[in-house]
Amino acid sequence: MIYLDNAATTRPDGSAFARAASFANECFYNPSARYGGGFSAAAALNEARGSLLSRIADAAKYELVFTSGGTESDNFAIFSAARRGNAVTTAGEHAAVERPFSELKNRGVEVRIAPVNRDGSADAAALLSLVDEKTALVSVMHVNNETGAVNDISAIARAVKAKNPRCVVHSDGVQAFGKLPFRMTNEIDLYSLSAHKIGGIKGVGALVKRRTLALSPLLCGGGQEGTLRSGTENLLGALDFAYAAEGVFASLSSRFERVRALQARLWGELDANLFTRISPENGSPYILTVAAAGTRGEVIQRMLWEMGVAVGTGSACSSKKPYSRVLEACGYGKELLGGVLRFSFSAKNTEEEIVEAARLANEAVREFQQKV
Repeated sequence: MIYLDNAATTRPDGSAFARAASFANECFYNPSARYGGGFSAAAALNEARGSLLSRIADAAKYELVFTSGGTESDNFAIFSAARRGNAVTTAGEHAAVERPFSELKNRGVEVRIAPVNRDGSADAAALLSLVDEKTALVSVMHVNNETGAVNDISAIARAVKAKNPRCVVHSDGVQAFGKLPFRMTNEIDLYSLSAHKIGGIKGVGALVKRRTLALSPLLCGGGQEGTLRSGTENLLGALDFAYAAEGVFASLSSRFERVRALQARLWGELDANLFTRISPENGSPYILTVAAAGTRGEVIQRMLWEMGVAVGTGSACSSKKPYSRVLEACGYGKELLGGVLRFSFSAKNTEEEIVEAARLANEAVREFQQKV
């Protein structure tokens, strides 16, 4: 199987998992237990926390709270920060941000939605125009999960803070962490991470927060994670996340260049008479979204699966709409929206896989068109 749906999830890093499982099997104690084994587990947990935090932010200014994944991290940030006034986001956000913003309306918070550009990036000027003295939160994703467009969240955060210094700025960094060279700047308050996007196991993520920022926990109980996220800590998941990140960050630049070459090769091999490029040239190289006009992306996806290639589509999961709301917001018409395919890469993909995947994608689209 040629796997090109890494934006959905990645193959777990076997060595990272084996290392984490070996330790967790020996040191299986509850990190909150007040005896030697518990102290050892807590020390390992905090070592993993520090290791992850060091990859993205200054530990003197930020701290890291473990969660169950990117969705919980986004929800945690949004519902903690947006309790009054208005909250601003974009039309291109992942459902883990879009749905909580819809819920904010039921909680008495005014929701303001900024448009996106045709490539899925935020219209920064339009977003800034929605920020005023009553804006409690601005949430803008770092990398668009459907198009790969990269938002300059540092510049956006600076502009927001210049207009309203009290506003909290959050970014969903799930598709950026471990893929793009980036460190949090002073104007960014909250940043969401997910382990399974970089070779970690599913069910673990983190929220990086400014130390001076007070948050309200979503889960209350035993007071774990500095009272911010109660529940027995997922030591195995935390260790695996840290070890997976260790491997990724050790070769971040070379991985980036390798994947960029793979993306360029795939686009070069796809038939330009069949496919329209949606992903921007200057976006994340880890995502290439295209559309075959007059086809059905889901049908092409299933055909490719039968041919031995796994790819994604542009349709939002669990949506009753026939098309992706994000790509619709980008301004694409129904002719293209129906035929969207998302190829997303890993540094472990080979050039031979890319060439074969493109050949089969061309073949699948031609076969579909012949049938209709």
